[in-house]
Amino acid sequence: MDRVSSFDEPLKKLLGGATAKVMAEHLDLHTVGDLLHHYPRRYEERGKLTALADLPLDEHVTVVAQVADARILMFNNGRGKRLEVTLTDGSGRLQLVFFGHGVHKPHKELLPGRQAMFAGKVSVFNRKMQLAHPTYQLLDASDADEATEAVDAFAGRLLPIYPACKQLDSWRIAKAVDAVLPSAQDAVDPLPAALREGRGFTPLPEALLKVHRPQTKADIEDAKARLKWDEAFVLQVALARRRYADTQLPAVARRPVADGLLDAFDAKLPFTLTEGQEKVSKEIFDDLATEHPMHRLLQGEVGSGKTMVALRAMLAVVDAGGQAAMLAPTEVLAQQHHRSITEMMGELAEGGMLGGSDQGTKVVLLTGSMGTAARRQALLDLVTGEAGIVIGTHALIEDKVQFHDLGLVVVDEQHRFGVEQRDALRSKGKQPPHLLVMTATPIPRTVAMTVFGDLETSVLDQLPAGRSPIASHVVPAKDKPHFLARAWERVREEVENGHQAYVVCPRIGDDAEEEKKGKAKKKAAEDDPDKRPPLAVLEIADELRKGALAGLTVEVLHGRMHPDEKDDVMRRFAAGDVDVLVATTVIEVGVNVPNATAMVIMDADRFGVSQLHQLRGRVGRGSAPGLCLLVSEAHEASPARARLSAVAATLDGFELSRIDLEQRREGDVLGQAQSGVRSSLRMLTVIDDEEVIAAAREEAVAIVAADPELEHLPELRTVLAALLDKDREEYLDKG
Repeated sequence: MDRVSSFDEPLKKLLGGATAKVMAEHLDLHTVGDLLHHYPRRYEERGKLTALADLPLDEHVTVVAQVADARILMFNNGRGKRLEVTLTDGSGRLQLVFFGHGVHKPHKELLPGRQAMFAGKVSVFNRKMQLAHPTYQLLDASDADEATEAVDAFAGRLLPIYPACKQLDSWRIAKAVDAVLPSAQDAVDPLPAALREGRGFTPLPEALLKVHRPQTKADIEDAKARLKWDEAFVLQVALARRRYADTQLPAVARRPVADGLLDAFDAKLPFTLTEGQEKVSKEIFDDLATEHPMHRLLQGEVGSGKTMVALRAMLAVVDAGGQAAMLAPTEVLAQQHHRSITEMMGELAEGGMLGGSDQGTKVVLLTGSMGTAARRQALLDLVTGEAGIVIGTHALIEDKVQFHDLGLVVVDEQHRFGVEQRDALRSKGKQPPHLLVMTATPIPRTVAMTVFGDLETSVLDQLPAGRSPIASHVVPAKDKPHFLARAWERVREEVENGHQAYVVCPRIGDDAEEEKKGKAKKKAAEDDPDKRPPLAVLEIADELRKGALAGLTVEVLHGRMHPDEKDDVMRRFAAGDVDVLVATTVIEVGVNVPNATAMVIMDADRFGVSQLHQLRGRVGRGSAPGLCLLVSEAHEASPARARLSAVAATLDGFELSRIDLEQRREGDVLGQAQSGVRSSLRMLTVIDDEEVIAAAREEAVAIVAADPELEHLPELRTVLAALLDKDREEYLDKG
């Protein structure tokens, strides 16, 4: 394994302590390998050698010429200075300009009669062609051969521009790369030779040389194609190995039973399942019937009926003698799921109780804030097997929670849970239980392949019949205050027509610390109106009760309320006793009140695209059309407003998640799901490189199927080991 050693050399050995320290602290670069994988962001062009008489406008050129004259001009009442240099090469003349601090060095060096090479982009000023702040290199006129060589080396070059920091600019990083570039020869190539040759890829050492010191644009494309493929391939091999390892684990097959709980439930459904629900249910039932654990991601549009699909899977497992647990991220959501599941099941949710069905089972709720007696009873129902279904929050993960026979774990809103939490719940089964992960944030296929590559994916993209259209509009509160007044009138009209509304704010506004911050921000806001704190639930509710919505029942809901209080407000809102609910994003997921038709989101620019889409999915859940108003003070030309317009323009969650990803950095995309992988993607962009990811996945699956331990591919094993150190390996294993 000596070949990887030069890549592991600490940078301070080659670059000196000060530079290495800055690279470690500000750029997270520690070894030679890290620096060689710190790729240029873009390349500056120095044009081919051109005569002054033939200069093309707006193009990068290199010229060899003599300084005819140079003079300093003062401007801005003597506060600014400009150096103007006139060049001649016998065919024509050209002016150079340097400003500010950039004046000193050229003023000393570019003396009349000196010959030099100059590179820059040709522009026009006062009807004269010029180069502003060109790079240059002085020539020794006495040695013609040396001058010719220097010109050849200088002209037509592509200069790499590196991601830099204040303490270390790009050209110093380029010098550091020069120092470590010989080590590129020692790069361990993760691609099997047959794959590399079959796809016509450049060898890895050559790709590293080409990306850092390209001779031509084709070199850059060549290197990028190879390096992107490596990133996609190594990640897909790691995920394929996880998937393979999962198929080797034993699990109890859970096959639905005829005339059992599931059939009884289906028989009393007042509607038929959508084609999508039928198809996805079949995929899940097929998985549950196998003797290794299901690992499936169920993603679907807001309101596509994921809970119904998950519930039917849970009922099938109960029929087969097992128990099912649903893990929800918040108490509000756990209570909401418990309420809607017991309502959907009716007497089937009261197994063993008076009036309960003989085929039924008990459905229990377990959250951190439950009273001792209720909690003790729930724990007892789980350990005896009396309760077939449990819905809970993180409280389900605690040591004292034991199951009679846990057969299925359903995780709602995957992105809120770490792999460790999922794993803690799964370890409560006698054998690994089946796992169904749900997310209501639609994920483009490429991202699903990269982030959840260890899970099989099912997609629900069809809305059930009876879902109503939602109209969305941006309300520019600053430019057009009368639009905001009209928004509150619309809320009133909805209530007068027998409906209800949500008002969502980014902040609660009750905490003393928050108040202190609020005061500081208020002070800042007086100096600069753009710096005001986000609008708060308690303040807005108060204003609405006294002003625009006076006379209506306005209640608040937020995460700091006592659970009983929260539950009471949600119950009264669901029953129609509350006209307007002013809330934080606690209502973002899973809250289902079909009579709520309007939503006003205050400071909508402070929320992410996916979050806005989630929130909007709370209205239009019944037969009446929904209305979502996105209130913002952001400037019309700002990116924040562009984002809101995109949300208003489409109801397609997959389209919105694409927009969201294009605006965010890739690191956010990989987020927690990939936090076990040291190297976040540097060259691969998940959204644009769909074909690369799909092809890499195919190759990775075939390689792992043929050689799960990678015994015949030691180089690939070495690279994987470098990517996944011990902790990370365990972390991935737990997925």
